[in-house]
Amino acid sequence: MSSALTDLFPHPIVQAPMAGGVSLPRLAAAVAEAGGLGFLAAGYKTADGLYQEIKQLRSLTTRPFGVNLFLPQPDHSGAGAGIAGAAGATPPAAGAVEVYAHQLAGEAAWYGTELGDPESGRDDGYDAKLAVLLDNPVAVVSFHFGVPGPDVLESLRRAGTFTLVTATTVEEALAVERAGAGAVIVQGVEAGGHQGSHRDNPENDGCGIGLLSLVAQVRESVRLPIVAAGGLMRGSQIAAALAAGASAAQLGTAFLATPESGAPAVHKQALTNPLFVRTELTRAFSGRPARGLVNRFLREHGPYAPAAYPEVHHLTAPLRKAAAKAGDAQGMALWAGQGHRMARELPAGQLVEVLMSELVEARTVLSRFPAGDGGRS
Repeated sequence: MSSALTDLFPHPIVQAPMAGGVSLPRLAAAVAEAGGLGFLAAGYKTADGLYQEIKQLRSLTTRPFGVNLFLPQPDHSGAGAGIAGAAGATPPAAGAVEVYAHQLAGEAAWYGTELGDPESGRDDGYDAKLAVLLDNPVAVVSFHFGVPGPDVLESLRRAGTFTLVTATTVEEALAVERAGAGAVIVQGVEAGGHQGSHRDNPENDGCGIGLLSLVAQVRESVRLPIVAAGGLMRGSQIAAALAAGASAAQLGTAFLATPESGAPAVHKQALTNPLFVRTELTRAFSGRPARGLVNRFLREHGPYAPAAYPEVHHLTAPLRKAAAKAGDAQGMALWAGQGHRMARELPAGQLVEVLMSELVEARTVLSRFPAGDGGRS
């Protein structure tokens, strides 16, 4: 299976699918043309919007690429048809979203906008997007926020699509294997953006596992190929992930800074701005744990945000849009991994080349030492 995955792209580098307009077709095409695996992010798009992006990407490259889907979120009773690993999410406390909306009223007044409707939908148009991908198969489809049912994975396999599913623990990786996915994306706590945990339980906040430790644990527990994700910014880090048992590495923040990325300029600049000294996992913007640069909005509202995704995402959408339009980094969701200060403003294709050069150099250095020498000779 590892061969089936890595045969699709010559370099073990995957551009992470970043929802919200970051993973544009031009970014995925540049990465694919350079020998990596480019990705489109279907999250928060309509099915037709996804179809149009696939068409555009196919006009830019003939190389394989992937599409990422968000799993529908179960209702508060825990229902979730066709989803193997998302049911049982802890419901928000009664009235918690309404209380949070009241707290955000001042933000709405400041930005001159209304708060969004928290009941704007829980499934992100999943069925319609899946239909697009079955009618117009792509090389790879990955899933976030749960495990699709075995029937979905089998349907994609029959269509010629290789499937990946995110896991943040060994237990989740085992669930991915049982469902029949082609490979597992092992996401460490260092990763920017949303943690792809299958069950959003506030009791687990702060219990994330570092990438190298998690990759090693998953490698000893499942037979699936592993794509390592979380805080990777240099080729030497990719070499470490491969040495720990991964077949490829997925990078998001590293590609967010490229000119092909659709991230606002203020977001790109914030990655290396000394004003932003650290990242933090927060529910402030979406109601689900996501890692971003610590700014005013995160500091003021993060401690009070309920575990309510996607309600909080819908609620804060107009605020985030208004802040981005105003160029106000203090009110935006500045998603970033822990390695954000290492971001480089390079074209995406050149970044892939630089990462590969660093990877080769790291492997060359390691090869100079006999096994068990530990670098002492």
